[in-house]
Amino acid sequence: MSLRTRSHQPPPKRDNAITEKDLPPDDSPEPEPIPDASAEDVVEGEKSGEKSGDKTDETSGEKSGENTASDEADEAVVAHETDGAVVSHEAEHDDPADRLDPAAHADEPDPAGTVPDPAAHADEPGPARTAPDPAAHADEPDPARIAPDPGWRGRRPVLARAVAHTTTGLAAVLVFFALLLPNHLTRLTPGAFVRIPVEAIFGAVLLLVLPPRARRAAAVLAGAGLGLLTILKFLDMGFYSVLNRPFDVILDWILFDDAEAFLRDSVGPAGALGAVVGVVLLVVALLVLMALAVVRLSRVAAEHSARTTRGALVLGTVWITCTALGLQIGGTPLASEVTARFVEARAEQVNASLKDHQKFAEEASVDAFRDVPPDQLLTGLRGKNVMFVFIESYGRSAIEDPGIAPGVDKVLADGNERLRAAGFSAKSGFLGSPTSGGGSWLAHSTFASGLWIKNQQRYRTLTSSDRLTLTSAFKRTDAWRTVGVMPGVTRSWPEGKFYGLDNVYDSRTLGYQGPKFSWTPVPDQYSLSAFERLEHGKPGHKPLMAEIILASSHNPWAPLPKMIGWDEVGDGSVYDGIKEEGKDPKEVWKDPDQVRTEYGNAIQYSLNSLVSYVEKYGDDDTVLVFLGDHQPVPTVTQGDFGRDVPISIVSRDKAVLDRVSDWGWEAGLKPSPKAPVWRMDSFRDRFLTAYGPKPGASPAPAQAP
Repeated sequence: MSLRTRSHQPPPKRDNAITEKDLPPDDSPEPEPIPDASAEDVVEGEKSGEKSGDKTDETSGEKSGENTASDEADEAVVAHETDGAVVSHEAEHDDPADRLDPAAHADEPDPAGTVPDPAAHADEPGPARTAPDPAAHADEPDPARIAPDPGWRGRRPVLARAVAHTTTGLAAVLVFFALLLPNHLTRLTPGAFVRIPVEAIFGAVLLLVLPPRARRAAAVLAGAGLGLLTILKFLDMGFYSVLNRPFDVILDWILFDDAEAFLRDSVGPAGALGAVVGVVLLVVALLVLMALAVVRLSRVAAEHSARTTRGALVLGTVWITCTALGLQIGGTPLASEVTARFVEARAEQVNASLKDHQKFAEEASVDAFRDVPPDQLLTGLRGKNVMFVFIESYGRSAIEDPGIAPGVDKVLADGNERLRAAGFSAKSGFLGSPTSGGGSWLAHSTFASGLWIKNQQRYRTLTSSDRLTLTSAFKRTDAWRTVGVMPGVTRSWPEGKFYGLDNVYDSRTLGYQGPKFSWTPVPDQYSLSAFERLEHGKPGHKPLMAEIILASSHNPWAPLPKMIGWDEVGDGSVYDGIKEEGKDPKEVWKDPDQVRTEYGNAIQYSLNSLVSYVEKYGDDDTVLVFLGDHQPVPTVTQGDFGRDVPISIVSRDKAVLDRVSDWGWEAGLKPSPKAPVWRMDSFRDRFLTAYGPKPGASPAPAQAP
């Protein structure tokens, strides 16, 4: 190809420029821009340039219209090779006003039509004009023609669809599992999950009507909320399994510290730490996975909105029909609203818990014995050594459950005979405990204060007050020395001051040098032996009021100590061999029947320890009140025995038992199923009334030590 001019005369040379005469007419069409010349065009342009001098201007004129695009490409190449000479002249003369008047520049050379003369610059140095070698880049791919990597989904579309469908299915299963999950282990059956959750229907409709951004935010919040509800349901399962009640989201968080301490004492620090870490990871995973599941389902529902709408309409109709007809599967309603009712119950619980503080303050403000003079308190027990003994987990099931009662009843019957032979008599009944399966301190404080202490908030409020308790009533009279034997206490216990105890013997001050029996730091027989050594056995002591906790019947009931001679107890080191012969709690808890058996054995040991102590060390001044604090865990009870615990009063003094003759309690250490049942918070007032001054009687003077 070649560059052409309009004139037949060769253009005069003027610094490699052309004159204005060679400009094409203004009405000629503007050449369209073309891509940059390729290497082949450069070579072809050079060859065409060599032949351009041999061609006539006339021939060039005839072909100028046909090769306009090609000529423009050649011009671009030539302009590049002449180091910008043509471009610079075009820039100098490219005035729009000049283009309107061609005559004004008739004598000027046409920059666009000037052919650079290679000979004119033959002696001038310039850049090398080596044409690119196409073969040098033959193996390099053209970036414009490289397709983007489709990824594994593009390379394996069948597998990608299968993974997508599986993920969606798992997300649906997780969400339906959370919506249908009950909060009690006894209701955790396959039939519970073959139901239609109304919450899923409403949730799908709500997400469909929201705009995309709001839908994503709502899906994340709904997923996180559903994860929290699932965690609460699992907590309820645990609390029902141990305390026979649901988890209180306001008041129960403090109990996790006690649970961790129980694990540490039962399975060791490493096992407790592993359990805590596992629970934390499970909570985080559940929250994240539930949120991701709801987000995915919301996206799929939006992509198939018509199908989702029809499905929600059909399921809603079926749900209403099942509700109206009361259709059930294995006794479980087919139409489910489990989560909705769960949320409603939780809202009511939170409201009640928030109001409980004020309600309890009103209850605590009433105290019939607050202003009773000291000389009118407990006049019927002056000079007696009074022992209030709690037996851990000693509940109604221990004496009525057919699988447990035979062994316990035998111990009680034998104890009756032994105590009768020692001159003691007993009366028994039942008290209703505020707790079950655990929370012994709630029962202790309820029994002593005359207030219903059902949660930790009430307990803290009570123990920071000046409420008169049974034990502090003894102290107020100044007629007794008040002590506590608390083998389960392993650290400072400031509540001792509230209870009016002159001295508290805990696991650190009882002098015990033997091993722990799972949670129980000190065997019951040793605790009673230490009380005799430290307080009751001292000659000339002041009348005693003692609160004693027997903890060997505390969960997990393995390994268990056994009765030995009182003169063999010593410092407790004798129990090393006894523990080695005991059972492994982890093995025991693999079988619920074995758990029940070991629970019965633990109660028998505690009762034997107490009866044996009274038989050996009791005297005419001994007054024993012993009771359970709460029922054992539901794994043991396996029946509806409520929260009742047995209670007995034992004394040689007939006058002591005559004071409670109007209570309706039954003779002996074992109350029958028809024995009276009182709320535990009523005992304080009944006891202080029974052993207060008789109408018309003068107060009894305090006995000197």
